[in-house]
Amino acid sequence: MRAVLDTSVLVAALRSRTGASNLILRRVAEGDLRPVVTTPLWLEYEAVLTRPEHQLVHGLTPAEIQRFLGAFASASEAVEVHFRWRPTLPDPSDEMVLEAAVNGRSPLLITHNPRDFRRVDVNFGVRVITPGAFVKEMWS
Repeated sequence: MRAVLDTSVLVAALRSRTGASNLILRRVAEGDLRPVVTTPLWLEYEAVLTRPEHQLVHGLTPAEIQRFLGAFASASEAVEVHFRWRPTLPDPSDEMVLEAAVNGRSPLLITHNPRDFRRVDVNFGVRVITPGAFVKEMWS
């Protein structure tokens, strides 16, 4: 199964080892889920996870974050952005997440902020789902 993970999922996964987002990352590590990423989305993952306010909570050093990202990269499918659909979403920073899903032909976009991706299912055929709902549906 393939899915785009919004940055909020990675942040939540590193902040809490007991939440749905962390379970999703464990399933990625086990090969049950293959994240779809683009270069812009990858750069956002890296920039956000290394912010001081997140490091204070998850307690990982920059070297540990790089090791995590390396492991995550090896489990991910990189896709190129051939088409851009901007502007489509209310928040311009979410456009790169949508573009990863559409260009990667991902059937799913997992996010803590589904309201930011309204009508993506109708307009692009990408199902938007929260981590909790995804985990409940897939592994409960």
